Amino acid sequence: MTQFNIAWSPLLPTLALVLLAIGAVLVVALGFWSGRKGTWLRALGLVLILFALADPSLVREDRQPLKDVVAVVLDRSASQTIGDRGAQTDKARAEIEKSLAALGNVETRVVEAGGDAAEADGTRLFSALSGALADVPPERIGGAFLVTDGVVHDIPAQADLLGFKAPLHALITGREGERDRRIELVEAPRFGLVGKDQTIAVRVLDTADRGEPIELVVRRDGAEISRTRARAGTLVRVNVRVDHGGPNVVELEVPALRDELTALNNKAVVVIEGVRDKLKVLLVSGEPHAGERTWRNLLKSDANVDLVHFTILRPPEKSGLDGTPISELSLIAFPTADLFGRKIRDFDLIIFDRYSNQTVLPPVYFENIVRYVREGGALLIAAGPDYSGRDGLFYSPLGKIAPARPSGDIIERAFRAHVTDIGNKHPVTRGLPGADQTPPAWSEWYRQVNAESLRGAAVMSGADDKPLLLLSREEKGRVGLMLSDQIWLWARNYQNGGPYLELLRRLAHWLMKEPELEEEALRATARGREISIERQSLKSEVAPVTVTSPSGNSQVVTLKGAEPGLSRAQVRVGELGLYKLTDGELTALVNVGAENPLEFREVVSTPDKLKSLVEATGGTVRRISSGSGDSISLPRFAAMRESPLYGGSNYVAIRRTGASVVTGIGVAPLAVGFLGLLALLGSVLAGWLWESRKRREA
Repeated sequence: MTQFNIAWSPLLPTLALVLLAIGAVLVVALGFWSGRKGTWLRALGLVLILFALADPSLVREDRQPLKDVVAVVLDRSASQTIGDRGAQTDKARAEIEKSLAALGNVETRVVEAGGDAAEADGTRLFSALSGALADVPPERIGGAFLVTDGVVHDIPAQADLLGFKAPLHALITGREGERDRRIELVEAPRFGLVGKDQTIAVRVLDTADRGEPIELVVRRDGAEISRTRARAGTLVRVNVRVDHGGPNVVELEVPALRDELTALNNKAVVVIEGVRDKLKVLLVSGEPHAGERTWRNLLKSDANVDLVHFTILRPPEKSGLDGTPISELSLIAFPTADLFGRKIRDFDLIIFDRYSNQTVLPPVYFENIVRYVREGGALLIAAGPDYSGRDGLFYSPLGKIAPARPSGDIIERAFRAHVTDIGNKHPVTRGLPGADQTPPAWSEWYRQVNAESLRGAAVMSGADDKPLLLLSREEKGRVGLMLSDQIWLWARNYQNGGPYLELLRRLAHWLMKEPELEEEALRATARGREISIERQSLKSEVAPVTVTSPSGNSQVVTLKGAEPGLSRAQVRVGELGLYKLTDGELTALVNVGAENPLEFREVVSTPDKLKSLVEATGGTVRRISSGSGDSISLPRFAAMRESPLYGGSNYVAIRRTGASVVTGIGVAPLAVGFLGLLALLGSVLAGWLWESRKRREA
């Protein structure tokens, strides 16, 4: 294709040319006004001079037409997997590509939007459209087609923000009259104090509300905790007790309808991170000794621990040895009635440090402690020589829950504590610094209570492989027993000490049921579409884990040993939502994707959201379903020059841009060289001949 045009390259500034042109017009006008002969020849000469000064050129351009670029954006978000929408999208793509190819001179760019990258932010089609056309000049864009269910979350506020002036057409999948029921989270706490209630506010929405009451089921960590009745559109507040530290997974679910699009959004998930306000610990030291300060310093160094510490300086059996009346002693009375009676349940942990049955506590209070443990409390006995005597705690009512029975003698010789085989699997003692050496890289101890294990697990042993640290469960509570009072040697860095801080903190936290220290636990975490499974167990073998998807599909995953007490596996999943994992004994829940993904908050297909933007570009929005199944019906495709409207009831059109690229160019000056000289000479000669003839005639 060849085009011709005139190009001007003035030899003088434009203002000078304008002034000269005005002067020439005045001269010619005066000549005609005065009736002078030959004025028209002078006018011709002046015009030719001005023409030469403007320096025009004839430009020839050889151009190659460029194809009109048309983008086709396919919505591949999760909501497009509902029903036949995916199949409709595939068919629409094939027909669009075929129709655009038939128009000729069209470059079709197909881009798929959605999937993993869009899960958190919803369906973002216009970001994908902008990326597909980023390298195309706006004047080459002939139009764009969106194949979507119409629920798009990045719609520009104005058509000007699209970055091009061409028609945008929206082809809507799905069908009219779709129905969906869903739960909308209005208020959802992220954190909560353990033992306290948190309020979750929800609203049940139904696109075809019939005024019927809807049952709302609430579960915590998979166990149902309440049911309530709600009506569509009404705000409902649900109180949930934060049961433990760490993640508390709360599910809110309403029953699915028979004609509903999907049941995935009938469930909302809230993960409340349980935090403890203050860990209240009661430490009772039976007498002053070297290790007493070790316990006190450890507990006082933790800002999250509220410590109550009593040391019995003058037991009742010694009150009369020096003759001093009790009323004259400046000692604080031991508030036994408060601590072991009315307020015992206020404590998260009770520690008896070298305490013997000194008649300070009557048997009824020991019975209270037994009851406190069995109902969920925690007890730690740090035993010294007192434990093996007849006044030891084992021979009080605490013997009912003590993990070991003393043999009556004390081992008093050098030994090194070491982690047992089962201790290598237990979270309290697994991986203690120095435990991987033989012997362990810890200082020696010199005293141990000889005892026989009765219950629980001996995670550390001492002299002659006798149990040194035992952990046991007692109904809902837990008991720990340390059969030596010389851990203070580690704290004093004797012979380079030992990991006393790590050990005692883990021990205290296990007793207070910190989730990460459970010896039998099934955990699951999600990153993207991949679920990481971890099984903590003291058993030699662990059962496979069944993973159940939100839609009810299941798969069995075999775990492999990673380190002592830990088995792991990873599995990639395809659905978004809450997954349930179980090995037949333990259950874990994990949410894949956002807790309540934006993608599933609205799943009913609609042309309304895109209508105003599409019509502002001159395009059209229409449904493509032609009836049952995945059959579709697309309008006729056409190409048009610039127009305010690019579609009608039975057709859609793209804009013909007329864009081209120059492949060759030629320039021919019109006012310089031979032609310009010939024109000027001709005009001068004509004027001279004319005036000469007039003189002869005169």
